[in-house]
Amino acid sequence: MRLAKHLAHAGVASRRAAETLIASGRVSVDGKIVTDPARDVDEGSAVEVDGAPLAGAEPRVTYAVNKPVGVVSTARDTHGRPTVVELISDAGLRLYPVGRLDADSSGLILLTNDGELANRLTHPSFEVPKTYRVKLAGKPIDASALRRLREGIELEDGPTAPAEVRRLGEHELELTIHEGRNRQVRRMCAAVGRQVIELRRVRFGPLRLGELREGAHRRLSETEVGRLRAL
Repeated sequence: MRLAKHLAHAGVASRRAAETLIASGRVSVDGKIVTDPARDVDEGSAVEVDGAPLAGAEPRVTYAVNKPVGVVSTARDTHGRPTVVELISDAGLRLYPVGRLDADSSGLILLTNDGELANRLTHPSFEVPKTYRVKLAGKPIDASALRRLREGIELEDGPTAPAEVRRLGEHELELTIHEGRNRQVRRMCAAVGRQVIELRRVRFGPLRLGELREGAHRRLSETEVGRLRAL
């Protein structure tokens, strides 16, 4: 097994984050620093991270969380803000978010210690759909703005793919995208002259937020995880 994948399976970090750890010289195998993420290791290899022996692989778990506004989508925050990981009291497991929601956004986010799954769900090539409920300030949304969102918007970092858009009211939309750029939905709405005043993710791939209350979490079933892997 590749070293980066081995670290991800052990719950150290996602595969991409593990590759960064390795490249920075923080990982050793059988007493020697290794900087190649593709280095082959097996169960008999003595792997250490920052000088600490790597424990056996954790049981893989994935949670759905209803993130409140004001909570950041990271495992730790240098500014002391509450993090989404702190919403789960599963002691001993090193969980990290799958994708991100801005601190001023709410709704469905996944937490897992399964690096392979996290990589599949966040890599752009898999185009996992994510659906948002968006409330807008200003004048009612018109047909021209809807058409532009559906056709794709030219942003400063390039054009977006076409979005699926459904009008729920004069100032509310349901919008589905298959990309994961920084603050993408807010920037798309700004490009058509509308300011987002409330943004909530209600669907991630096949999973829906449903009746999960704000700040609460639930562990996904094996069937649900299987559906995510099938993406």
